[in-house]
Amino acid sequence: MAGSAKSRLRVTRQQILAFRRRVGALSERMPPGSESLHRAAWAGLQDSMPRAALLSLHARVDGVESSTWEDPSLVQLWGPRYQTYVVAKRDFALFSLGRLPDNAKSRLRAERMAERLHARLDGTRMTDREVGLGNAVRYAATTGTVAIRWEGARAPTVWTVVAAEIDPADACRELARRYLHIFGPATVGGFARWAGISRRSATDAFASLEGSLLPVRSPLGDEWLLAEDEPAIHAGETVAAPARLLPSGDAYSLLHGAARELLVPREEQRQRLWTPRVWPGALLVEGEIRGTWRRAQHTVRIDAWARLSRGTREAIEAEANALPLPGVDRPIEVVWTP
Repeated sequence: MAGSAKSRLRVTRQQILAFRRRVGALSERMPPGSESLHRAAWAGLQDSMPRAALLSLHARVDGVESSTWEDPSLVQLWGPRYQTYVVAKRDFALFSLGRLPDNAKSRLRAERMAERLHARLDGTRMTDREVGLGNAVRYAATTGTVAIRWEGARAPTVWTVVAAEIDPADACRELARRYLHIFGPATVGGFARWAGISRRSATDAFASLEGSLLPVRSPLGDEWLLAEDEPAIHAGETVAAPARLLPSGDAYSLLHGAARELLVPREEQRQRLWTPRVWPGALLVEGEIRGTWRRAQHTVRIDAWARLSRGTREAIEAEANALPLPGVDRPIEVVWTP
């Protein structure tokens, strides 16, 4: 998968971030409906923070309500890195079987855990605590036979399903395509880390896509982009949304290593967004991360990194007041951190 320096397409930070906002529906919300929910969940919606997936949907789709995460077109599972994810029901196999370990020992561990879980459940549903197999039960998720429902406050309910008839390598290849479309330009290492799979599996997935990949030179070095996305990354800058409140773990900021430097160039600001413990949400203002936010019940606290205009503050407060927060029956109070 080599590409000479001369043949590599050069892309700038501005082009990359505008592209990611465009393909991630963060410049303009999509209309309500299952197809929009599917596009919003193209690379999955991390839901490890209670109802983070719901807020990621709200940032991308019009008409999202507190119950939208329960839409029949969506399901939950232990997805990349065994975190709780909301994905389109039709993509269940990609985010489960697409991560089946490639080495015999780990694959056997996953399959045996799935057998133990199936026997323990015996066609019923239980919380993972009632199952009594500990956190290791999550290894079974990569067999494509484990579904969950997590309300956010209690232990998740677990049950088994029939695995889709798809080759795990094919599922992994499509998962790589999803990753490249939402996080691109990207690298094999970045895909392996995001998906929680081995470097070898990630390398094989990229190799199988070689004919449809475009080598690019980004500010971070040599990376890859889906060739079909070249027109989108060349497209002119769109009008960025005035404000979006992205939850902890949102795909736009779900980055590691040097990739974080592209999104947030200043180190002290990166430390405030990607904290050692639970990450806050990201405040996206006119195409740039301008601060963080956290919520406690009906209170939304905004930590802006620089002075914002009155119009921008009003746009942020409007976003906060529109959040589809379940269980909150009083008006949102926005508190600004000086």
